[in-house]
Order: sequence, then C-alpha cells, then structure tokens
Amino acid sequence: MTKPLKNIRLLDLTHMLSGPYAGMILADLGCDTVKVEPLVIGEGTRRLLEDDPKNSINGMGAYFFTLNRNKRSVAIDLKSSQGLELFYELVKHADVVLDNFAADVVGRLGIDHQKLAEINPQIITCSVTGFGSDGPNYQRPAFDQIVQGLGGGMSITGAGPGQAVRAGIPIGDLAGGMFAVMGIQAALLARSTTGLGQHVDISMLDCQISMLNYMATMHSMSGEIPTPIGNSHFVHTPYNTFNTQDDDIIIAVIGDKFWPALTDLINVDALRDPKFATAFERLGSKKFIEDHMNQVLIKQTADFWLKKLETARIPCARVNNLSQSLSDPQVRHRGMVVSVDHPAGGSVDVPGNPIKMSATEQESYSSPPLLGAHTLDVFRQWTDVSEARLAEGLKAGYLGSTN
Repeated sequence: MTKPLKNIRLLDLTHMLSGPYAGMILADLGCDTVKVEPLVIGEGTRRLLEDDPKNSINGMGAYFFTLNRNKRSVAIDLKSSQGLELFYELVKHADVVLDNFAADVVGRLGIDHQKLAEINPQIITCSVTGFGSDGPNYQRPAFDQIVQGLGGGMSITGAGPGQAVRAGIPIGDLAGGMFAVMGIQAALLARSTTGLGQHVDISMLDCQISMLNYMATMHSMSGEIPTPIGNSHFVHTPYNTFNTQDDDIIIAVIGDKFWPALTDLINVDALRDPKFATAFERLGSKKFIEDHMNQVLIKQTADFWLKKLETARIPCARVNNLSQSLSDPQVRHRGMVVSVDHPAGGSVDVPGNPIKMSATEQESYSSPPLLGAHTLDVFRQWTDVSEARLAEGLKAGYLGSTN
C-alpha cells in the first residue's frame, strides 16, 4: 500500500501559516513536497520562536516544526537569473507549485502560471492570498485576523453586541490552506482528463465568506444583522456552556427529545412547566432556564455531571484545555497526536493528520528539514542538471546546500 498522492511532486514556496499548512496536508498524504527557500535565512517562520526556550527545539521554533514535517528543503535564490533557471528545471518535472506570496509577487518573480505553463503545460499552480488575484482591493495586505474581521465571522463571535472576538485558532489562515488542498486535488483530477494544468486562485476572504454558510443565507432571507450571543444558540435552548465546581461543561439540547431527560436530571420544578416542552417556548425563556440550570450545576464537579448526562444520552462535553484535549483517549486512539523527530535529535508531539483512509499506507512523519538539506538530492532525483552546473550554483551562491 502507498499513500494516495505518492507520485505527485510539489514545489512549496510558502511561508508563515496558510500556505505551509496546505503543503503539510499534501505532504502527509504522500506528495513529494519540496520547500523552495531563500538562501541563508530560509522561509520566514524558520526564525520565528527559534530562541524561545519554551517553544523551540534545537533552534527550530514551534511554527516551522509543526508545519514542515514530511517535506524536503531546497535553497535557491529566485531573484537571480541563474537561480531562476534552476528553479525552472524543477518545474519541468513538478506537478504542483504552491505559494502564498502577496498578490502580483509571482508575476514579478517570473513564476506565475502563464510563465510556468510555457515550461510545463501540465503544471498546476496554486496561490493563497488575502483577497485573490483580482478585484478592487486584491492588493491589500492581509493576515488572519484581517480576513476574520472582513469576513463577518468576528461580528457574530463574542459575549454580546460590541464585543466581537476573533476565533481562538487562526481560521483565516487555516481555511485558506484547507481550501487550497481541495482546489489542488480538484485540478489534479481535472488534469487526468484534459492533460493540462491550471491555476488555483484561493482568497482567504472568499474562504471566510464560504464558511458563513447558512448564517449568510439567513441574513439574505430576513434582512437582519446578527450579533454575538456568546456560546448559546439562536434556535436551541439550552445549548450553552455552564459552570461547575471546576471545569465548564457544554450541554446541547437540540430539538425536544432530550428535554424531558434533562429536566429529570436537573430536578428543578420550575423547569417542568409544560410550556417548556417545545424548543420555541424554551428559546423565549432562555435566560430563565439557563439561570436555574447554573444554580444547580455549580454545586457539583464536571465529572459528576458529565457521567449523569452521558448516562441519560444528553449531548454534553467538558470544555477541555489543550492538555486535556491532546490527552483525550478518543484523540489518542485516532492517532491525532504524533511524535515528530528533529533532524538533530529529540522529538515533539504535534497534531496528526485527520484524513484517515482505509486502503493506503499507515501514516508516517519525517523530520522538518534543515535549510537546503536536500538541494542536491532533489536536483539529482528530479532533473538531469549536471553536477558541474550544480557545483557552479553552489560556488556562485545562487544555490545552497547543507549536505
């Protein structure tokens, strides 16, 4: 058995989070993923947290370590004509070129789809940018929180009106990376029919708008502008986080079938009123219901209540901190915490690959690469570039290798 994308060659020119995350997923799925990095300092996140003793290992920070497993590194100066020509040699034998440069940078560097397709008509290129490749604002700089704000999601996240909060994880960046993976795989499938590559244009803002999903449709239907409602739900009650003696818990009563069991468990006479039997009536009395529940739930521990709720088959969960989440038996059973080695020694536990497939090789995770560690190997394996030309590149300084 082999990984599903084993025969796909990917040139990864990405930096920071959205692009490297896409490259990581594709590498986990078997792509021969080669980071193409600037000389000397490498990709931007190589230096991030490198000197932080709490968040680095052997001079490699958590960002780079997490996002670059299963990848190889080639160091090339793309701003030199000789380095660019060597990059083109790699493009001849690649399937995908992935970047997340600012808009128009690929054109200035001479690595846009039009140019690369002249070299390799089957090449698929993918760019992840803040706002896409066209439109009135496509050249604006963008980071995760920028697109979270512009995308509307922040306006419905938080404790209440005027208290907008960004998501605790960088969903602006991560969504861009995930949609890039989908787009690349769709382009690969299309190429198997047409024989030609194409460009995949991913806008981080577009991704945020897509993820508004039914909330956007409800706005279109009603004309109303929603505001944050904390952790509660705009239809279901009770559906919220609740305090206990220690950890917070979630109780999610969807529809009406769980309500009788919950009233028996909470055992508050005021909540047995027949008018609360329907979700519509409960929604109008949300504060009344949740206040009475909180008065009871605070008297016992999370474990106490979760055991009772689970026995009654009422949807519930602990609000885990990261330590609790990463040690959860279900998470561990699914292989979602994996150990990755540093090339110089030592290892760190990181999140695994959530895509589980029934007929492919078991997951494997190689060390994130040192800068230029695979330059010569990749050129020798992918191309027919002569040893003399490689030696000249190393000597002249437009090619880098730590081998």
